[in-house]
Amino acid sequence: MRPRLTNCLCMNENEFESTTLPSPHQTLLRDALIGGAAWMGCMLLLLLSEAERELLLFWTLLLPSGLLFYGFAVNTLIPNCLRKSHPLRSYLLRSVGVLLVLLIPVWVAGLLLSRSEDEAAEFGFLVTICHLLVTVPLAWVISQRRRRAHAELYGLKTELGQSTATLDFLRSQINPHFLFNALNTLYGTALQENSERTAHGIQLLGDMMRFMLHENHQPKILLSREIEYLRNYIELQSLRTATSSTVAIQTTIDEVVDEQFIAPMLLIPFVENAFKHGISLQEPSWIRITLHCTQNALYFDVYNSTHTKREQGVEKENAGIGLDNVRQRLALLYPERHELVIRETVEEYFVHLTLQL
Repeated sequence: MRPRLTNCLCMNENEFESTTLPSPHQTLLRDALIGGAAWMGCMLLLLLSEAERELLLFWTLLLPSGLLFYGFAVNTLIPNCLRKSHPLRSYLLRSVGVLLVLLIPVWVAGLLLSRSEDEAAEFGFLVTICHLLVTVPLAWVISQRRRRAHAELYGLKTELGQSTATLDFLRSQINPHFLFNALNTLYGTALQENSERTAHGIQLLGDMMRFMLHENHQPKILLSREIEYLRNYIELQSLRTATSSTVAIQTTIDEVVDEQFIAPMLLIPFVENAFKHGISLQEPSWIRITLHCTQNALYFDVYNSTHTKREQGVEKENAGIGLDNVRQRLALLYPERHELVIRETVEEYFVHLTLQL
């Protein structure tokens, strides 16, 4: 791991937020203030040094037009050119066109400040040449450096956010290491007592805990493994409600043929939430879970009844960490590649997730 990433992971949330890049409007305002201050400072020095009138006129025309071109190039021209197949060539050609348009107000300002049309045209030509040789490449270099810095910072933020989200999620789960031996003992005892349902539930729980221990830390896993974990969880929860005639659990989950990959533990928080708030052994309850996969997308629906429950402070806090966690992970791992819709009423709760794989 890179040293810089290690240092970033050691920062707290407030320190990391302070390292984020400013918005484009803040950057433009800062550049305008710096450029304006530099222009005023140079003008003051030229006036105090009693410089030639031609130099004063040239500097008066150069810097304001340069600031206008720079602001337009960095915020509009260059981002549009980066979408082209040859961004640098497109940028240079468009810059020439912009400078030719900008030459008109420069020439008009030169007419107002100079003594003749020829002098105004000469200064306009010199200003345009200076922009072609200095301002155009300078705007490109600064924009590219900022773009690389933004991409690097976003990568660090993604890795940090993923680590934080995973840590929060794991803290909400039971650490499985020390439970495996106990589960094996209980499994053997259940078989000896002919408690097949209990033995089956223990086996499901053991498989789920092995998944969390060995695969939950990976950035991507096979979608088939995620679905297998989901099936095990639903089957384990169904054991609890199997004897109740008022609980209806329906699942329609597609089989996955292709080797598609997904970030681990993205789907289970919605199902956990459905069983936590959608099942009551005293009232009619239902859960409907649908998962449909295509070659490039996943469509996941969880629809359940709701029942008011009184929750203590710690229980209520832990109940919310799953959904908050999955929202954060979706934003970090699938930006612009997912759609999450959640609707809730006093009687039902609905979740729809579309994920581009």
